[in-house]
Amino acid sequence: MSATPVPLSFSTTVTRLRAAGCVFAEDEAELLLSTARTDDELDAMVARRAAGHPLEHVLGWAEFRGLRITVDEGVFVPRRRTEFLVAQAESLAPPGAVVVDLCCGTGALGAALVSALDGADLYAADIDPAAVRCARRNVTAAGGRVFEGDLYQPLPDELRGRVDVLLANVPYVPTEEVELLPAEARVHEARVALDGGADGLDVLRRVTAEAAAWLRPGGSLLFETSERQASTATAVVAADGLTPRVVTCEDLYATVVIGTRE
Repeated sequence: MSATPVPLSFSTTVTRLRAAGCVFAEDEAELLLSTARTDDELDAMVARRAAGHPLEHVLGWAEFRGLRITVDEGVFVPRRRTEFLVAQAESLAPPGAVVVDLCCGTGALGAALVSALDGADLYAADIDPAAVRCARRNVTAAGGRVFEGDLYQPLPDELRGRVDVLLANVPYVPTEEVELLPAEARVHEARVALDGGADGLDVLRRVTAEAAAWLRPGGSLLFETSERQASTATAVVAADGLTPRVVTCEDLYATVVIGTRE
C-alpha cells in the first residue's frame, strides 16, 4: 500500500527551494502555495522549480505592470526591466492610439500599454507558434488581435502609415553569448526570442528597415537594447529615416531606444 503524500508546508517548500539554490525562496514559496490547487500539484510545481524551470513557467503567469500575464512553457518570460519601455510608450501615445507589438512573445508589452490608454487599438505579431497561442489569451483579453508570422508580414496592410506606437521587443543577445545566459533562459525559452545574430542587432535592422513605412508622422518605434549596443542601434535607426534618442533607467538596468518618424 502506498503512503499518503504529506502536504507541503511553507517551511518545507522554502527548504526545498533553498536547497535547489533559489535566492528568493520565501517569496517563491508564497507564490507557489497560493497558485497550486492541490497538494499533488504543489509538489509537482516545487519539483519543477527545483529542477531549474523558470518560476513564471511553473506558475503559468508573470506579473507585468500590475497585470497577471499568462506565460506558457517555452515562451519568453516578460522581464520587469521592460516595464520601463512600456512607460516610455505610454508617455508618447496619443488618445485612441494604434499600437503594434512586434516579436510580442506573451503579448505583455502591448496588453500592458493599452490597459493604460483610452481607446487604443492593439495588433501583435510573433513568428513562434507557441508564443502566438499564449499571446492570444493575453492580447484578446485586452481587446487586441494577434497574428502569426515574420515581423510585419502578417499584419493587415491597412495599418501602413497609421501606427502611433510600434513596440519591438527584438532579441538582442549576440549569437556567441546565448550560451552564457542563465539556464532559465538558455534552456527553457525559445532560441528565436533570444538570439539577435552576430552583433545582436540583426532582427532590429529588419524592423527599422520598414518602420517608417508603418508609422504615421510623429509615430515612434521603441525597443530595448544593451547599454553597449545603444550607439550602434541609434545609428541603425537614423540610417532608416527615424530620429533616435536613448533613455535609460538605472534602477531597472534598462536601455530603451526611441525612433520617431518626423
